[in-house]
Parts: sequence; C-alpha cells; structure tokens
Amino acid sequence: MQTSRQPKLPQDSADRSSGANSDEVNPDFFLPDLCEKEAVFFLVLVAALFSLVLVLASSSLASFDWNSLGLVSLLVQWVALSSAAILCKLRPYLARMPPKQAVVLSYLVIPVDAWVFSFLSQWARPQYNGVDISFFSAEIFTNVLIAAIMGGLVIRYFYLQAQLFARKQSELIHRIQALQSRIRPHFLFNSMNSIVSLIGSDPVKAEDAVLDLSELFRASLNEVGNQVPFQEEVQLCERYLGIESLRFGDRLQVDWDLRDIPIGVKIPLLTLQPLLENAILHGIQPLPDGGVISVSAIYHYGLFELKVSNPLVEKESAAQTKGNQMALENTRNRLSVLYGDRAKLTSYQEKDRFVTVFSYPYEIAGG
Repeated sequence: MQTSRQPKLPQDSADRSSGANSDEVNPDFFLPDLCEKEAVFFLVLVAALFSLVLVLASSSLASFDWNSLGLVSLLVQWVALSSAAILCKLRPYLARMPPKQAVVLSYLVIPVDAWVFSFLSQWARPQYNGVDISFFSAEIFTNVLIAAIMGGLVIRYFYLQAQLFARKQSELIHRIQALQSRIRPHFLFNSMNSIVSLIGSDPVKAEDAVLDLSELFRASLNEVGNQVPFQEEVQLCERYLGIESLRFGDRLQVDWDLRDIPIGVKIPLLTLQPLLENAILHGIQPLPDGGVISVSAIYHYGLFELKVSNPLVEKESAAQTKGNQMALENTRNRLSVLYGDRAKLTSYQEKDRFVTVFSYPYEIAGG
C-alpha cells in the first residue's frame, strides 16, 4: 500500500476534557444551569408575563393599574432572579445528593425566597411605615402560596424534562452502539485468512496484523458516542488499511491530505473507518488494477470537513449499490444522533470519482 503521509499531529497534552473537574455537574441532573444568559432572559420574560397576569386578574382591563404592575413585577422579578441565583450556586451540591432530596431542597428555595422578599417589600413600602409587619401576614402568606404553586410546577417541569432527556439518551446510545460496533463479518474472515497465510512465510507481519485487528475491535467496543482526537482516528484507520493491504497489495493506494488540523479537533470514534471500508469495497475491490482512495480534511472558521473519494465503478450490481447507500446512511444516522441538524453528509459523482463529504461545527476549547 502506497501512501503519501503527512507529519503526525502531536497528541493533545492539553486535553482538558479527559480530566473532569470535580465541580462539574452530571449532565443527567434534572436542574438546568440557571446562570446561563438564555435562562436568565427566559426567567425575566416569564416573570414579566406572570406579573401582567396577576394584575389583570385583580383588576379589569379598563381600570388597569400600571403602578400595581410595576410593584408586582418588581417583586416577582426579584423572587425569580434571586431564586435562580441561589439554585445556580447550590447546583453542584444538589447534584451530589440523592435525587429525591435534591428535588425537595430545590423546591423549598422558591417559597422561602418569596417569603423573605415579600417581607422586605412590605417593610420598604411607604404605606407600611409605622405599622407592625409580621412574617405571617395574609399578604405574605398569599405571595408564598403563589410562589409554592408556581415553583412546584417549574421544578416538576425540570424533573420530567430530565427524565425524558435521559430516556431519549438511552435510546440514542443503543442506536449508536448498533452503528458503531458493526465490523463486517467478511472483513474479519478475510483478515484471519490473510494472517493464517502469513504465519509461515512472514510471522512478523502476521503478528503486526493481529495487533492491528485487536486495536480495531477494541475501538469498536469503546464507550458509545466517544469522541477522540482526529489524529487518533487517523492512526486507527491506518491500522485498518494495513490489514486490507495484505489482501490488495499495490492495488490499494491511499493519498492523505490533512491540512494542519488543530490538535483540539475531535471526531466520533470509528467515523472515518466505515467510509474507507466503503471506498475499498465499492471502489477498489471491483477493479482488477485497484486505484487510489483520497482522504482530505480541513478545519476553518469552526467547521470541520472530511472528504473521502474513490474510483467510480460504472456497473455496480443492485446489491452493491444498496450496500453502498446503506453504509452511508448508517454514518449519516450516527452523525445525526450526535450532532443533530448541524452535521451534514453528502455523496456525489465527480467525473470518474465517487465522493463522500461530511462536516459539522466544532469549537475548540479555549480557542
């Protein structure tokens, strides 16, 4: 197998994703990060609408009290934002508690916070000057009751949303596992036959082939949906190509064109390998003289793009065409599971070549 190789990218020694911070919150935790800008904006908007509903419920539209709206909105905004700030700070500690205890404590923050701010709002309002204010006044009790009801609905919504997300994640993991762990049986049989034929004539090459095959199977059993540095995926694919070269010899040539891919870029494990396998099966194997598979990758403006092209065989059987489309569809489904609509996979004919391109946005941490 002849290959034009690029200088290997150094291993990402600054891979911060592998060293998990002890303060990081489990992504399955039901309480979202309420310190995010989107969450704060949503809270302000909902609090304003809720204040409008309260004022409209206590007065008619014709005699709408704007002063009352301002006072009610101020109180509701303070309760909503301060509760969110408290829950944001407590989130790492709540995530380490048993789920039921974390739900109860998260819920209690809201009515207690409403209780405190209701008291402070009465104490600060001019009409209450000189009047004894109690923590247990009817107005404070009403505010706390409203906050308890609304807080219960919000916490319940967060909890059910987390349960639904966990269920969907479980289903997606099973889908990814079915796509990732697939290694074609004929590849295994052909590899074993090649290894057997080398044991007597070239035991060193046979040993290398066994090691390459074991690495491929180890990768297929790796954590589902795991993303690895791009250069690690390339090294794994070189092992795969080394095994296939035992069968095809000089018929299989690979031209690598990797344009300074940053070390921070990651790719889902075993994403490039199925595309190479597809290119060999449909572009090299049917041709008596073989051909060249071209692999190019580029990263620019936060977008990672990978292109694989192989010789186009004009007369493929219906079974071969179906298998080709099925392999591409498997890869497309896997990318869709991991990245949603952000990932694109297309294939097309370009003169005498069949080209497959996939891309997805990837922001490098700290970049």
